[in-house]
Amino acid sequence: MHIPKNYREDDLQKILAFLRANEFATLVVCDGGKPVASHLLMEVAEQDGNIVVYSHMSRSNPLWKRLDPQREALVMFLGPHAYISATWYNHVNVPTWNYISVHAYGRPELITDHDQVYALLSRLVMRHEGATDYRMESLPQDFVEREMKGVAAFKIKLTRLEAAYKLSQNRNDDDYRNIIIELERRDDDLSAGVAAAMRQNRAVEAR
Repeated sequence: MHIPKNYREDDLQKILAFLRANEFATLVVCDGGKPVASHLLMEVAEQDGNIVVYSHMSRSNPLWKRLDPQREALVMFLGPHAYISATWYNHVNVPTWNYISVHAYGRPELITDHDQVYALLSRLVMRHEGATDYRMESLPQDFVEREMKGVAAFKIKLTRLEAAYKLSQNRNDDDYRNIIIELERRDDDLSAGVAAAMRQNRAVEAR
């Protein structure tokens, strides 16, 4: 991914927090000479000094058959993004788009061990059903086993991360502050997310 120096983020813990907050990502692999992709829910874990991404898909999705441990896969995580109007600067300029995006690379490996697949799915349910009593362990186990047969689980041990935080870092404080103000005047969550990320990235006084 092309990342100008101003926008490159190298703080690993900050990146991991972003990945976990934006866990519905895009998996891209190579099918012969063409790329193929699916949008999947990811679990990001730290294990023995490595970062590992766990996921699963329906076996009716042919993409799982393209997971090759000899070929690098790409997982793209996208965060908040928003249009930045040129009228928000105190000088003539062009409009742009602010965003946060992380590309994660590694070699995929299918998980075929029954207990590991069960544990992966159980963690997923617990993470998203924490406020309820819905758990895999409380379901009829014949139902669980039947459903698991339709799942292809996999993991990717990451070899590199590329993080782009394009948040108007090249602007002076006055323009930076005004961009935040204008974003916060909108009523959509994406603009609010970009404004919040900009406030975290640089301390500027509100006006």
